Amino acid sequence: MKTVELSAEYRQYIEQYLKKWFCQFGNEPQKSLYEAMAYSLLAGGKRLRPILVFEFARLCGKDWQKATPFAAAVEMVHTYSLIHDDLPAMDNDDYRRGRLTNHKVYGEAMAILAGDALLSDAFGCIASADLPASDVAKAVGVFAKDIGSLGMVGGQVLDISSEERQLSQQEVLDIQSRKTGALIHTACCLGVIAGGGDDRQLQAAGEFAAHLGLAFQIRDDMLDVIGTKEEMGKGVGTDGGKNTFVRLYGLEKCEELVQEYTHKAIDALDVFDDAAYLSALANELTQRKV
Repeated sequence: MKTVELSAEYRQYIEQYLKKWFCQFGNEPQKSLYEAMAYSLLAGGKRLRPILVFEFARLCGKDWQKATPFAAAVEMVHTYSLIHDDLPAMDNDDYRRGRLTNHKVYGEAMAILAGDALLSDAFGCIASADLPASDVAKAVGVFAKDIGSLGMVGGQVLDISSEERQLSQQEVLDIQSRKTGALIHTACCLGVIAGGGDDRQLQAAGEFAAHLGLAFQIRDDMLDVIGTKEEMGKGVGTDGGKNTFVRLYGLEKCEELVQEYTHKAIDALDVFDDAAYLSALANELTQRKV
């Protein structure tokens, strides 16, 4: 199956699952909460992280559809992080994916609660997976570490606390490996766990995620400089005063680093029998225009 076709199949499947997930709450009195959650969660997007969950499960030889609760959980956390990142106390953004951000539509209090609910419900999604209890427990451990104080949230704290000074290369790497890289790491590793992969495959998935996460973030920093609001669906030039890779290295060096980290990510896939799709996906993501 071609890369585009497989991506479309994965994307369509997670979209249907997420829409169906909301159906169970139709009779709950807190409808305004679910409306705010759905506004951001069902807004489309690349669905990169669920795709990574599905593909690593497939590569490990199991039915990738059984990994869907894991994939949904990762996307819920990704969405919660975007809702909270857009808040006035954080990045203070008005647009996301071409639409008003959550707090601009529902207010700051509801946006905070929508993010909180997505984070909490993500663990319920993982627990609902039709997989061995030991695998579910292992997935929870990886998930909690990557999205919490040692991972994504910790990276956000480092980012906020460093806004008033110029950072070193290592400090920028410390931030971005947590903010962006940790959630990509969780997606890849949860896919291996759902697919019944071994320790060697789990380690390879982690290495792939680490390199892809850096390439993806560097490209993202570049697009904030060279992209347009129409292409990106959100404000651009908003990271000018932040400690980004572009600020640290400049655009030309960043382009070189994107290629270097992309190649390292692809090299890490040698332990899998058929990594052609993931290799193509990595190249596509790190050469993207939006």
